[in-house]
Amino acid sequence: MPTYTWQKSSFSTEGANCLNLATAPDGTLRLRESDDPGRMLALRPEGLSALLVAVKQAPSP
Repeated sequence: MPTYTWQKSSFSTEGANCLNLATAPDGTLRLRESDDPGRMLALRPEGLSALLVAVKQAPSP
């Protein structure tokens, strides 16, 4: 398993529930939740861009 250099979201606090992002050797991006670091979402950069657009457009609860 590759070792990733994780970056924490600037919106995360020092506590739990942090979102981490890393670039894999193949150029894809990895997202993980700090509470469950073994579970990762692999995305291409354009997939992450589409995800962020969808999240920004989603109605607030």
